[in-house]
Amino acid sequence: MRYQRSLAGVALGLLCAAALPVGSLEASCTNRGSFSSWMKEFRQEAAQNGVSQRTISRALDGVSLDERIIKRDRRQGFFSQSFNDFSKKLATNHRLQAGRKKIAANRKTFERAEATYGVPAEVITAFWALESDFGVGMGDYPVLQALATLAYDCRRHELFRAELLSALKIIDRGDLDPGEMIGSWAGELGQTQFLPTHYLNHAVDFDGDGHANLFKSDADIIGSTAAYMKHLGWRPNEPWLQEVVVARDLPWQEADLAIKHPRSKWAGWGVKLANGKALPNDNLPASLLLPMGRTGPAFLAYNNFDIYLEWNQSLNYATTAAYLATRIGGADPMKGQDRNIPSLSGQEMKALQSSLTDRGYDVGKIDGILGAKTRAAVKEMQLKFNLPADSYPTIDLLRQLGG
Repeated sequence: MRYQRSLAGVALGLLCAAALPVGSLEASCTNRGSFSSWMKEFRQEAAQNGVSQRTISRALDGVSLDERIIKRDRRQGFFSQSFNDFSKKLATNHRLQAGRKKIAANRKTFERAEATYGVPAEVITAFWALESDFGVGMGDYPVLQALATLAYDCRRHELFRAELLSALKIIDRGDLDPGEMIGSWAGELGQTQFLPTHYLNHAVDFDGDGHANLFKSDADIIGSTAAYMKHLGWRPNEPWLQEVVVARDLPWQEADLAIKHPRSKWAGWGVKLANGKALPNDNLPASLLLPMGRTGPAFLAYNNFDIYLEWNQSLNYATTAAYLATRIGGADPMKGQDRNIPSLSGQEMKALQSSLTDRGYDVGKIDGILGAKTRAAVKEMQLKFNLPADSYPTIDLLRQLGG
């Protein structure tokens, strides 16, 4: 993962992992012949799907199997840091200030994007900052070679075969030349790191030059990111994330992204705005999000927060992107970020996951990552042990599990 540059590879890794189980993909894989034989068959498929022979030749002549890509795919890391550490590294003051400058420089374009798609400037800009630092780090891999390698490899061949075909269609309609397709090792393109399928279906020509270019056109980047978020279900004129403070006697089992209550109910449980003022006494539904447990930062996550999880299923990434957007929009810095909250090491997390698995819980892969399934299992065990059920694992819980 390229913290100093882009989150794209990890974003795609999470997306691909969720799309289809790796085992089922490998079992259905028929790529047992040589890469050249596979490529010959794929060229035929591309032609059958309407891609011109000129594009097929321009894009695929000279493409070879790249073992670097396979090794990178096998060893990819996810978001194993705590939320506090992760958000400090990603939601930096540099990105905050750069984001505000980007909005000022493109104000009319952002206004047009919000009028068209309903997505505010700060939301678009936060993704732009995290994905590529506004174009500084879009990746340096030949995307066509990377996609062909991953489509041939049996790990997730069906997904990447579709992405390679979409990449050819992008070239065929004239948006990009093959040589411009330099991006992440996992095949993502442009300054907001779109998968080729997303680029093909949701990139828009927002500057009116006849092409959608997410590498060079700020207008196209802004419009396309907004269009994609609208496609994911963004609700105009609604919030996404709001920092709050919580009472010590709150019913912690209610703090769950799967549970939503009106703000009036959260207020009745002692939840207040981060500045200590009362929450609005209305029926707007929200979940209470505690990424570091009950002693860490606390947020109300609204319906639009679901779109962040659609963009990237890592809770750390989604919360950081949503928080950075609030900061770009003028919110105060997070209050609970500097608290020294103990977190389990990677090995301790694996031990916890193993213990939960032994007790019949489905935590997914035992990988040392605090994902949604692990959080759900932790909450169940906390309830059984009569502990505050905030879904955040501690060393005390691990000891009670015998780890």
